[in-house]
Amino acid sequence: MLRICNDAVERRYDKELLRVEAWGKGLRVRATERQAFLSEEIGALLPERKGAGCESGNVSVRIEGKEALISNGGIRCRILANGELKFFNDRDEIVLEEYNRTRNMYESTDHFESALEILSRTFDPVQGADDYRLTVRFEACDGEKIFGMGQYQQPYLDQKGCIIELSQRNSQSSVPFLISSRGYGMLWNNPAIGHVTFGRNLTEWTAESTKEMDYWIVAADTPAKIEEAYAEVAGTVPMMPEYGLGFWQCKLRYQTQEEILEVARRYRRENIPLDVIVVDYFHWPHQGDWDFDRDYWPDPKAMVDELTEMGITLMVSVWPTVQTDSVNYAEMAENGFLIRAEHGKNTSFLAGAAVTDMTNPGAREFVFSVLKRNYYDLGIRLFWLDEAEPELTGYEYKHYRYFMGPDVEIGNRYPLDYARMAYEGMEKEGQENIVNLIRCAWAGSQRYGALVWSGDIDSSFRSLRNQLSAGLNMGIAGIPWWTTDIGGFHGGNIYSERFKELLARWFAFGCFCPVMRLHGFRAPFKEPLGTSGGGATISGAENEIWSYGPEIFEICKKYIALRERLRPYIRKLMKEAHEKGTPVMRPLFYDFPKDSRAWEIDDEYMFGPEILVAPVLKEGITERAVYLPDGMWMNMEDGTEYQGNQTITAPAPIDVIPVFRKI
Repeated sequence: MLRICNDAVERRYDKELLRVEAWGKGLRVRATERQAFLSEEIGALLPERKGAGCESGNVSVRIEGKEALISNGGIRCRILANGELKFFNDRDEIVLEEYNRTRNMYESTDHFESALEILSRTFDPVQGADDYRLTVRFEACDGEKIFGMGQYQQPYLDQKGCIIELSQRNSQSSVPFLISSRGYGMLWNNPAIGHVTFGRNLTEWTAESTKEMDYWIVAADTPAKIEEAYAEVAGTVPMMPEYGLGFWQCKLRYQTQEEILEVARRYRRENIPLDVIVVDYFHWPHQGDWDFDRDYWPDPKAMVDELTEMGITLMVSVWPTVQTDSVNYAEMAENGFLIRAEHGKNTSFLAGAAVTDMTNPGAREFVFSVLKRNYYDLGIRLFWLDEAEPELTGYEYKHYRYFMGPDVEIGNRYPLDYARMAYEGMEKEGQENIVNLIRCAWAGSQRYGALVWSGDIDSSFRSLRNQLSAGLNMGIAGIPWWTTDIGGFHGGNIYSERFKELLARWFAFGCFCPVMRLHGFRAPFKEPLGTSGGGATISGAENEIWSYGPEIFEICKKYIALRERLRPYIRKLMKEAHEKGTPVMRPLFYDFPKDSRAWEIDDEYMFGPEILVAPVLKEGITERAVYLPDGMWMNMEDGTEYQGNQTITAPAPIDVIPVFRKI
């Protein structure tokens, strides 16, 4: 049975209820084998943006016999008699269609008979639960390229041919929005653990345990229009504060208040601009105290005041883990604020610690109340939300249960609610332009001020190469605020010449990332200062820009100075990200969609509309090939001008990253 419901069409056949409705400038598609759709949102879409496309009269819904047609703006969906869906752009070209291989029972001219009996959508019941294992299949298209989907530790910018795990891990962020070279964008609006295969013969999405299918699709002429349409329904980042435009200093880990202040003082003595400095983890007596250990941080208010006077913002690490001997454990356990295990004790990967359930509104309010008392009221306005996957034992998704439901059903949205905890608390205090560093993200995290970094990656050129693809795909996936640990996190020795080369190349790349942040767990390690509280944890070697010898020091100063000169330009990019969802760093095709070569290039990128960056991604390289799209380009290092539509060889000695400005 087909029926029209305002700006939607519904189809009920046997067990399945299907609904396709206008949502923003696109279409939202839901299906379930339950009696009705979920009454509360668990996905990423903003419910208030539902009618954005209706006001301009762009929505059309009609039933034609056993079929239905719904269009909204630049996209149209045809619902065939058998329930199969086909999506068209405004030129009546198919951009995406479901994969259906069943017998022709409905006499539809668009359905070809097959004995395979493979349906477009299958709901396999999860025994003993009100959930299903959902599989949704689409036709694959030769030559299609797929970008976005979040951050994965692999070198592939184009996701076609990849199997993508839909789950959060340390250094992996599942953000399931994509842009296709066929002119459509799609959000898999389901936080369940699963995977997607972008195969040559089939595109297949799977949710291991869910109550309904839910995705959103839009079609437009350019990637920029697709991205902007997605931002309208999923939200944009706030405006980046001024301190987000400059250089951030960080290491694992400053052990005392005096140590971090002396680092900040030296930056000022050296007249080197520094916007943010960071107090990393285990500065607390116990996990879950969310407070300074006064044995090593005796007067944090005085520390904040001195840093503020120097023009430096302090960021403080927050973990969701709570030890049983924390001052907050008993109250949190009593109120159900901790993630539960299906069997056994509620523990994280760290022995003796449970994990805060950020999907619980009460837990979010409680945690921020402690952050306010112990940090915010001291003048700290910037938090580092670590362990945001969260890092449970072995990522055993079927073993944990949240306030909102089982991990396997809703787990991917945990980092969104973690960011939401800090954002809503800070917003309630009247703060504007909120940003917090976080280790993972899901679709919609951007609207809660999430600045995502790429996790505990290793210190290698292979890892650097992976970060380029990760950052570009995060931007396409709707997360424009992204950064890395410059130099990588694990494996860098400050006395190694090979590591110094890597650091120089990474530092130059970091200059042209949305946020420029130096971090890492450097060798040789330092012994703990004590045996209890914040003093019982080791530290890494020095990680300031003067820690690597005079040559690296000069290179780092050069790129910090360049970042300062670019500040007005970066401020404009952040404004575009805030207003339209525009990625700060993006693949070449974003700005040159008609250039077929731009869709192929995966080792260069645009930093805004005017600057092309070609990072050095291999060891021992002193020059590299650079493709310049249409237009005139100037090498920002030596002023040489080039005509576009050609590949040149650009010099790249150790202190130079090939960067070109459009003129």
